Amino acid sequence: MNTTTSPLNRSIAPSITDATEFDLRLKPYEKATLDNGIEVYSVQAGTQEVLSLELVFYAGNWYEHHNLVAATTNFMLKNGTKNKTAYQINEHFEYYGSFLSRSCYNETATISLHCLSKHLKELLPVIREMLTESVFPEQELDIYKQNMQQRLTVNLKKCDFVAGRLIDTYLFGEQHPYGKYSSHEDYAALEQQQLIDFYKTYYQNGKCIIFAAGILPAGFTQELNNVFGQLPVGSKLEERSHPVLPSAEHKFRVINDPEGVQGAIRIARPFPNRHHPDFPKVQVLNTLFGGFFGSRLMSNIREDKGYTYGIHSFLLNHIHDSAWMISTEAGRDVCEAAVQEVYNEMKLLREEPVDAEELQLVRNYLMGTILGDLDGPFHIIARWKNIILNNLDANYFYRSLDAIKHTTEEELQNLAQRYLNPEDFYELVVV
Repeated sequence: MNTTTSPLNRSIAPSITDATEFDLRLKPYEKATLDNGIEVYSVQAGTQEVLSLELVFYAGNWYEHHNLVAATTNFMLKNGTKNKTAYQINEHFEYYGSFLSRSCYNETATISLHCLSKHLKELLPVIREMLTESVFPEQELDIYKQNMQQRLTVNLKKCDFVAGRLIDTYLFGEQHPYGKYSSHEDYAALEQQQLIDFYKTYYQNGKCIIFAAGILPAGFTQELNNVFGQLPVGSKLEERSHPVLPSAEHKFRVINDPEGVQGAIRIARPFPNRHHPDFPKVQVLNTLFGGFFGSRLMSNIREDKGYTYGIHSFLLNHIHDSAWMISTEAGRDVCEAAVQEVYNEMKLLREEPVDAEELQLVRNYLMGTILGDLDGPFHIIARWKNIILNNLDANYFYRSLDAIKHTTEEELQNLAQRYLNPEDFYELVVV
């Protein structure tokens, strides 16, 4: 069989396609429900024989009655069961070339496994053992408390660490889960029984959701059901509310180190969560303002003024209440000037429409970022996880794409006039 191909004409440049013309699609998940009501969301995709499995519990600090109990309970899930020491648990997962981690957030806490697909069956029983027979040994707890107190002592000398703690308190109140922070006294007050009680309530009898992606082995859902389907966890969720009590004052200057040569700047305002209709379009405005390397803040304060190595703005990814934050570190002598330049950029966005070419650059950047986030099963399930845990519908992804492609210069200016007013922001500089 003869085949002919047209010669490549190297004098003609290939056509350039804007990322906004891409028709991006989020691969659908498959949903199953175990016998005890645990929902399992999975994406079967990829080319390598690996998978990720994440158990999400509603066991973040939103549900604790004593500070640090949620994070400590989550951390110590790997630190010993009735039949295995912390060393034996870690050895088991390392033997199979897998990685098991745990993380605690505001509303949720997770146990995450990355492993070769063929070894899943040998690893799941040990995760079950962590969920049914963890004992939180006193000796392990004492080591944890000592380590965390030492780490806190070091971190409290850093202006950016202190600023991150304080700005959350100003936004939400020091008793709110988003605003409270750790102290040496809180670590010292941790008791084994507090961890056991929290574990029984929120891990053994609370709500759990499972997310999985990769090359999932045959009989995957049945294997999950065999291991986790009879546990008392499932769909039960304790509803708790916390009043937001922001600071009455809006401007703060803190001297953390009298000899410090650098200051940490945080400028933030309360903002609605992802259910608000403005959220997707404000994400476009935020990217233009300070959300990527070519943003207004970066171009002015880093490139033009040279006040900082980097400045960023972002919307906090909280489930209940959120905030719009600007964050940077600058030389002590230019902190005030950097703060003023942030407000100058807000003013420009309020008073002048965005240039069409600049907006197209932002659109292409955002579309390219999403394209990268759809590369591989782990990124895809992370997208779905964010949608599901925020109680959003399946079309949220496509509404976000629509906002990127079609939000106009006029709409961005109106949003800036609504949300980028200096009097609405808390302003903090810590040296």
